[in-house]
Amino acid sequence: MNRARFLARRRPVWKSFETMLAGVEGGVARRLSASEAFLFSRHLRELAHDLELIRTRDWGLDLEEYLNRLLSRGHDYYHASRTGTWRVVGEFLLVDFPRVFRQWWIYQLVAAVLFFGPLAIGWALIQNEPSLASRVMPQEALDQYDMMYADVEESDDPDDAGGSMFDTWNEYGNERASMAGFYVQHNVGIALQSFGRGILLGIGTIYTLLFNGIAIGATAGYVLSLGHGDRFLSFVISHGSFELTALVIAGAAGMVIGDAFLHPGEHSRWSALQRRGKDAGQLAVGAAFMLMVAALIEAFWSPAPIPAEYKFIVGGCLWLVVALYLGWAGRRAA
Repeated sequence: MNRARFLARRRPVWKSFETMLAGVEGGVARRLSASEAFLFSRHLRELAHDLELIRTRDWGLDLEEYLNRLLSRGHDYYHASRTGTWRVVGEFLLVDFPRVFRQWWIYQLVAAVLFFGPLAIGWALIQNEPSLASRVMPQEALDQYDMMYADVEESDDPDDAGGSMFDTWNEYGNERASMAGFYVQHNVGIALQSFGRGILLGIGTIYTLLFNGIAIGATAGYVLSLGHGDRFLSFVISHGSFELTALVIAGAAGMVIGDAFLHPGEHSRWSALQRRGKDAGQLAVGAAFMLMVAALIEAFWSPAPIPAEYKFIVGGCLWLVVALYLGWAGRRAA
């Protein structure tokens, strides 16, 4: 092949690569899609081969310098670190986390049975026989629920409070923000306990799932036995979609860790823990994110003075959103 034929065939490829490179370098840097990354890496290899051919046949210093510059720019972009950006966080939440959730679906199923099974049984038993609640929860907690759902209640509407409207809403916002922080700390703490106790061969995780399932079911059954079903269910239905699901996912992550010790397969237990620990950690981080969303909903939306029927509609939609997110997000990227 002579120089003229070589340039006629390869120059359009170089121009195409240069255009692609200018597109990702100019303005706000963006990540390449999967197909673009494949094409980009292929062009890099081809340019390296072209440069070597030009040097071997001594076809011109100007071509060598041109391809050297392209290869240098392409290498700098392709191997640049982009960790810690919002795009990476978004890709984890929208692609990686739901994919890992589906990958370990059997553990999700087992954790769901261990959590929702006792929850449903405790709910049904105590709603039909409220006296059993004292065997599950301390009397102080039962007395608190009696006071919370008393017939004579103060209005939750911030406009009903004294003082100027601005001061009232400012105080209300500060109170809700404080509650959001409390919910994040409390719920994420439970999830981390469930995940961390997986190191105890999964036994600690199983205990945490069973205990919290029974406690939540007993609470729901007792409050409903008092005749406050609409108020209680309209309060929990919205944030429950994220909160309860996240607790199950955190439990599944702990069981993945525990099973790595019990069934390491062909690997050593330490090697099995390293292999599965990354996925389990991603499940735990995703669950923590869901619990933060649940905390915001629980602090600002759930107690808002809004008719119960609207809360039931929004809550049902949120349960559907969670199901679609975990079941379908990231499939195209996979």
